[in-house]
Amino acid sequence: MISLLGLFLSLILSLMHAVHRLHQYRLSLSTTTYKARGQRVIRCDLCRLAKTYCICAIAPQQSNVNTKAAFLLLMYDTEVLKPSNTGKLIADLIPDTYAFLWSRTNPDDALLAIINDEQWQPYVVFPKEYAGDERQVQTQNVVCDQGKRPLFIMLDGSWREAKKMFRKSPYLDQFPMLSFDPKAFLQAQLALDNTASDAKDIQVDEFSPLGDDSRYTVRKTALAHQFSTAEVAARVLEMFGEKRNAQLLDLWFDVFNYQYQKSVCQRNKGNVNALDNYQKFVKESGV
Repeated sequence: MISLLGLFLSLILSLMHAVHRLHQYRLSLSTTTYKARGQRVIRCDLCRLAKTYCICAIAPQQSNVNTKAAFLLLMYDTEVLKPSNTGKLIADLIPDTYAFLWSRTNPDDALLAIINDEQWQPYVVFPKEYAGDERQVQTQNVVCDQGKRPLFIMLDGSWREAKKMFRKSPYLDQFPMLSFDPKAFLQAQLALDNTASDAKDIQVDEFSPLGDDSRYTVRKTALAHQFSTAEVAARVLEMFGEKRNAQLLDLWFDVFNYQYQKSVCQRNKGNVNALDNYQKFVKESGV
């Protein structure tokens, strides 16, 4: 007879995605406890929020998400240990999400196999001003070659860490970049989605939490308009034409952002309507 503990462990394993598994692997390498902000908080093993504010029960159902996109998160050492990390929100939504620890000199063989797999058309998501003269940069819609699906490579860490990963990952140099200007992109998308003749009449639809600035208020950002990993991924999905999935990820991010701040000693700057907006969108869109 299967024990209740065995059933519980089987359930947990079935719910784990690539970022969860990488988190467990990185923990196994640690010789000391990683001391994140709010280290005394008793956290859920999956969403990494305080158990009181766990959001796992309302997480997106991947089986209901219709997407052709895939993501590969290249994570800087301790980034995967941070409860505030938003890369895991992408994996909550997109079934084909891969996650690896970054290494300058010894990239994972499985990572290299994925980025060189013929089924994918990889794009390195990074600001275009860092591209060399010969580097192809896509700044508009994402169009893949026939028979290929996009693999969006996200460099997940602080801004300083992301720049280091970009400069010192020669195995990524062969791939084109994907980049966008947050303000210009928002304005262009709103113009496409509305028939208003006057820019003053353009309005964001009821489910869109977008604005000119990042909504990520958990960590301080060094630069103006610096977005979190999940926010960037949502813009990437929109560039690929998957607007509904972009909205879902935006709203799921808002839920995480708001619930996270409930459990730490800081003023909650998140969206107080995050849960209602997300649940309304899920109900009305059938996700």
